[in-house]
Amino acid sequence: MADINELEEQIAKLPLGYVIEKIISKKRYYYQQWKENGKTKNRCISEEEANTLKPQIEERKKLQKELKALKKTLPAPVSDAKEETPEPEFKMPALFGEALLKMAQTASQYEQRDCFSKIQSFLKAPAADKVCLVFGLRRTGKTTLLKQLILSMNKEEQKSAMYIKASTENTIEELNADLKLANKLKYKYVFIDEITLIEKFIDNAALLSDVYAVQGMKIVLSGTDSLGFWFTQNEELYDRAVTIHTTFIPFREYSRLLKIDDIDEYIRYGGTLKAGETNFEDSDANAFDASFRTDESTRRYIDTAIAQNIQHSLKCYDRGNHFRNLIDLYKKEELTNAINRIIEDMNQAFTVDVITRDFKSNDLGSAKDLLRREKDEAKRTDFLDTFDASEVTKKLMDILKIRNKERQSIEIEEVHIKEITEYLKALDLLEIVYTENIPISNKKQERIIFTQCGLRFCQAQVLVYSLMQDEVFGSLTGELRDIITDKILEDVRGRMLEDIVFLETKRAYGLKRNVFKLKFASGEFDMVIQDKAKKQCEIFEIKHSKEPCPAQYRHINDEEKILLTEAQFGKVVRRCVLYRGESQMLKNGVEYKNVEEFLKGDF
Repeated sequence: MADINELEEQIAKLPLGYVIEKIISKKRYYYQQWKENGKTKNRCISEEEANTLKPQIEERKKLQKELKALKKTLPAPVSDAKEETPEPEFKMPALFGEALLKMAQTASQYEQRDCFSKIQSFLKAPAADKVCLVFGLRRTGKTTLLKQLILSMNKEEQKSAMYIKASTENTIEELNADLKLANKLKYKYVFIDEITLIEKFIDNAALLSDVYAVQGMKIVLSGTDSLGFWFTQNEELYDRAVTIHTTFIPFREYSRLLKIDDIDEYIRYGGTLKAGETNFEDSDANAFDASFRTDESTRRYIDTAIAQNIQHSLKCYDRGNHFRNLIDLYKKEELTNAINRIIEDMNQAFTVDVITRDFKSNDLGSAKDLLRREKDEAKRTDFLDTFDASEVTKKLMDILKIRNKERQSIEIEEVHIKEITEYLKALDLLEIVYTENIPISNKKQERIIFTQCGLRFCQAQVLVYSLMQDEVFGSLTGELRDIITDKILEDVRGRMLEDIVFLETKRAYGLKRNVFKLKFASGEFDMVIQDKAKKQCEIFEIKHSKEPCPAQYRHINDEEKILLTEAQFGKVVRRCVLYRGESQMLKNGVEYKNVEEFLKGDF
């Protein structure tokens, strides 16, 4: 025993882990990496310290082998107790039995995502050569889904279920060995979390379907590197994967999960389940730090959840040979900044469109009339009657160009924008939609809708506040500046509400209905829902308002526009204004529908 104690003391004094080298921008860096309480930790070290640590770490490994060999020579302890079946030794962190149920129990307090039943159907379906991919950006409930699936099983199914947590340290060889062992031990349901962190996963994903799924194993894969899954389903797992996307959380589901019925709350913070992942290992996720609460938190989310997602997947796919035109940005460590800037520029273009649309014709939208007849004397002002909107618009555009120039550390070309936009679309972060025109034209107007509305609103809000600091507004009282700023942000919310309703309606109907915006020579319908089979359609105006007024429905009540619409798209059977007030039907046949009720209703 003395020899064992002595070896253990020597081992305890020697450093843990191993030393790795990285070459970044032709510079060599050294890191010590080790595991502590199941978590991987690392620190940057000097070359001198690296040279010192390497032999010490090798000595530790040597002594550990000696200790293991010495322990094998000891006689087995005598015990009257019944021998327990030894637990299987998996190479990757794995949970099964009581430990699995204890882990899963942490998700029992949460409501299930809408996609839960689809994964459950996969698990109950007859065996096939398919695996299930559950992917989406951070904080969209992926790990909670896996836990809830385990809790929903009966006792026999739970006994044959196991959960594996992958990390960057794991290899595809280790995963293969663990699945071979799991198959031998008759584990039928295998949940593998964060599998995209395994470097060669994308290139070897077919192993799961072609070797293990065909033998009856039900494999559910989850990961935050959504782009990695996108590559996988288009390559290695083509036609052999059931795909579940979690990034897009519609208002109906958001409201049910978080018990929030306010559409403005959804506009402000929507896109992630800020209250749904507080017990996970991600220390950055907590209910008091919403992903899109501040410019800093939004930037951090883009960096960690989106930019790193894209870069990690590109690095792991096809041995890093798929960076295409983004390779130079990646090598210069500028790709994260480029992705962030492109997202900002998209949202800036959206905000500028709202502002310039409201400032056009020397009129700040409806603000001039509303502020002049405001009931609250403190907010009533006729400032906009003499407000030089054209000059201010020019100044605002100048400020934006200056901001762009100040932020520009690299030259982003059109090809970079195209490729990054393609990847953002693959991440289900944005959707490109088109507007129909009367007369019909082959050239459709394109607009980008962000599926995580909180991200767009936060960046738009920061932009508006920065613009309002310009000297044009410096001579105004702080109160008046706030009134104008609030009005612009109100119009931003209004435009965002249009996009939210349009996107959710379009996705809810799928191929059952044709959903589009319709523009005329003068005026437009915010949304048209066309039933081609019945040759009829519904027309909508969408207003971020709680009070009805005739100006809101002037277009959908215009007989000329209705006749033009019916000639092209079918009989108009519904004229509706979606707004934030109470649902009601006007005497002229125009319906006012509460937008929150509409979004939570049956499509």
